[in-house]
Amino acid sequence: MPKPKRSNLLALAILSLLHERPMHPYEIGVTMRQRGLSDSIKLNTGSLYAVIEGLLKNNLIESVGTEKEGRHPERTIYGPTEEGRAEFFDWLRSLLRLPAKEYPQFAAGLSFLAHLTPGEVLDLLAERAEALVKQIEETRSSMEATRSMGIDRLFVIEQEYSLALLEAERNWIHKLIKDIENGSITEKKDGKLNWALSFDFQG
Repeated sequence: MPKPKRSNLLALAILSLLHERPMHPYEIGVTMRQRGLSDSIKLNTGSLYAVIEGLLKNNLIESVGTEKEGRHPERTIYGPTEEGRAEFFDWLRSLLRLPAKEYPQFAAGLSFLAHLTPGEVLDLLAERAEALVKQIEETRSSMEATRSMGIDRLFVIEQEYSLALLEAERNWIHKLIKDIENGSITEKKDGKLNWALSFDFQG
């Protein structure tokens, strides 16, 4: 059977947690949320079970037992196979070693900035900067809550990275706003702010 494509990071998270100890799907979801992993990896119940099913079909995890607790239905506990352990470590090392080409939506929007007036761009960037401030506060709060549960920094280091990216983007946007306002890439004509270069988008 061919290897599954390494595009779904939820599969990596599942392999990681099962490498620590065997778990049932509900415990995997709870642990991901406790550690803040759901901030960087999309998680919902449907996708969690679908990915587990895919890992089973590809012989990367296997059932290692069941658990019955109270009135809850019996839960299947999973652990990684030897092939699953090898795949996890190979995938993890490649993510840390190799920069990947990503296509963020914000960068795409910046590519077509000149279609809007500088005034509208300033308003939109100000809105984004304000939203980033809220995201930064939420990320900091999430980090503090996670650490308060006694979870070691090593297991939530990705939250620090997310925070650093958010802060870097906020700072860069503030600089771009200043550059638009001070005439670095704009000019004033008839009291209106225009781009320093003229564009004919009609052909």
